Amino acid sequence: MTEENKSARAAKEIGETTFSILDLAPITVGHTAADSLRNTLDLAQHAEKWGYNRFWLAEHHNMPGIASSATSVVIGHVAAGTKTIRVGSGGIMLPNHAPLVIAEQFGTLESLHPGRIDLGLGRAPGSDQLTARALRRGPESDGQFFPQQLSELRAYLSPSSGSMGVRAVPGEGLDIPIWLLGSSGFSAQLAGQLGLPFAFASHFAPDYLLQALELYRSSFRPSEALQEPYAMVGMNVIAADTDEEAQQLATSMEQQFLNLIRGRTGKLNPPVADMDELWTSQEKAIVRDKLGFAAIGSKATVLDKLSFYLEKTQADEFIVTSQIYNHHARLRSYEILSEAIGLQGSTR
Repeated sequence: MTEENKSARAAKEIGETTFSILDLAPITVGHTAADSLRNTLDLAQHAEKWGYNRFWLAEHHNMPGIASSATSVVIGHVAAGTKTIRVGSGGIMLPNHAPLVIAEQFGTLESLHPGRIDLGLGRAPGSDQLTARALRRGPESDGQFFPQQLSELRAYLSPSSGSMGVRAVPGEGLDIPIWLLGSSGFSAQLAGQLGLPFAFASHFAPDYLLQALELYRSSFRPSEALQEPYAMVGMNVIAADTDEEAQQLATSMEQQFLNLIRGRTGKLNPPVADMDELWTSQEKAIVRDKLGFAAIGSKATVLDKLSFYLEKTQADEFIVTSQIYNHHARLRSYEILSEAIGLQGSTR
């Protein structure tokens, strides 16, 4: 098979795969959370135009570089400013909240934007211990109680929630897709046993990806929500007109993770010419490992990487994130990706 034929086959396989966006609502150096939230809506509107399937936001607290801490509020903001793209959480950290409150919040979102809301749930705190105490997390908020909290939440959303004595209004009886998110085998197995779709956080924790996908698929039991397993894989994608430009744009993401492992969280920094001036060889190895599930480069390079990872994971859907300092460069990255994978609405 010629290289041209291989590229054509890869493009066809990728073109048959669903792609979505995970926006971390980055607050960049020199800008504010208000700027970030405006950029988030702008990105969502472009994503809708380019043909992405869904647009998710994540719950993080006490993070100076992330503006989506009030995740449900931002979801409402994005959903109100778009028309067709699905909008949801990737994810809400259920141990941080009373299940009734999440049922009511997402019931309200679904009532305002019917058929467009996803509820992705994680069990990590999404914060440090000090912040967890500020969130009033008690012993019952430990991740080990996640299955019981999930069961309570699903009961509130069921048509027969009135039998519990407490009803989620809005929320009761609404068809809100629930996803389980994770970076280990726990959520993978639970999602399989409950017959729910599963999303793996390989954009920052890729080590257990293949094992978790295998565990999810082997544990899967059909349910009213899902007849066959459905796995979504998180991935860092930074696309530009050249490989060199994309690699430089990626240094903002690398700086962000470097600061995270050093315990110095902050806003997203501009790209730099040489990361070797900033990190040690050991830090470089850690960052490159944690951010290794990535496609960084030109359109052709990104397509080749996506094809490789699709074959490796057999993912039903990719959800991509792009931590890029300049908003216009971030838009251009997602536009190049849409062209590479042939999304409806792209100019490919």
